[in-house]
Amino acid sequence: MTRMNYGTAIRAAFMHLLDHHPEVFVIGQGLWAKWYVGNSMTDLDKLYGVDRIMDSPVSESACTGAAVGASLCGYRPIVVHPRVDFMLYAMDAMVNQAAKWSHMVGGQAHPAVTIRGIVNRGGEQGAQHSQALHAWFAHVPGLRVVMPATPADARDLLIASVLCDDPVLYIDDRWLYDLEDDLPPVVERPLELEGPELLRDGSDITLVGSSYTTQQCLAAANGLAERGISAAVVDLRVINPLRAEPIIASVRKTGRLLAVDGGWRTCGLAGEVIARVAEAVHPAELRALPRRLTLPDAPAPTSKPLERIYYTLVDDIVTAAADLVKEAAR
Repeated sequence: MTRMNYGTAIRAAFMHLLDHHPEVFVIGQGLWAKWYVGNSMTDLDKLYGVDRIMDSPVSESACTGAAVGASLCGYRPIVVHPRVDFMLYAMDAMVNQAAKWSHMVGGQAHPAVTIRGIVNRGGEQGAQHSQALHAWFAHVPGLRVVMPATPADARDLLIASVLCDDPVLYIDDRWLYDLEDDLPPVVERPLELEGPELLRDGSDITLVGSSYTTQQCLAAANGLAERGISAAVVDLRVINPLRAEPIIASVRKTGRLLAVDGGWRTCGLAGEVIARVAEAVHPAELRALPRRLTLPDAPAPTSKPLERIYYTLVDDIVTAAADLVKEAAR
């Protein structure tokens, strides 16, 4: 076992891929800069050279398009976008090209490109630098979307993403970079086998999260236990394609669901989770109506006091879950 934090686990994934798979290279902005990528790529340019760690000009569209083209020629590129917000300049290459190629040519070509988007919120950065847009991309058929919540998944899901023959959007969150855990040696696993996992079992309510909100749900489950409430926690991990079976199985056991998401409410991931449960679980099996806890439908503020109101806190999850249990007990 090796002790790593979330950021160094991502770096370990890069090193494994670059050491064992010569068709892998990395392209993007600020790949050497801690301000851009934290501790997740430290000194990779020195270890592997600029022909495999390519710091690109500021053109999200150009570097992503080039990577998609390279993937059609047998490479497995990783494109790094230090902010999900500005990854939107690469929407055509991602949504109209990478996600469609295999379908349009009858499976004869596979753009095995991995696009890494980093969520970097808080710190009074404001509306244009604080977005989590995962629900947008999960709406696109042909584009796998991965959101690791633990250091082990940060490493192993990145490796699985790059070795997958489909285009993958890998989203990591800067709020998780200091999270630490002991990691076993790397075992390469097909991304197709990965999906939601039950991280904690419980009998009173099911909490569902992804990425940073999964860690909040785990902390909330501890707080709920102090109130005598047993909470299960399901980590989504892969949100497209979304396999709802572990969520449904847990809700059938607890009878209650609180879906927590770091995105907005309308047309968001939390609503999709609730819809999947509503389609599969008969109302008679529910002890309360499902509920979601998300960001308000408003751009992020540029004010520390307003950020404390805007972003979901662990206490908010504890309160919402406890209210849901009380409501059902009436």
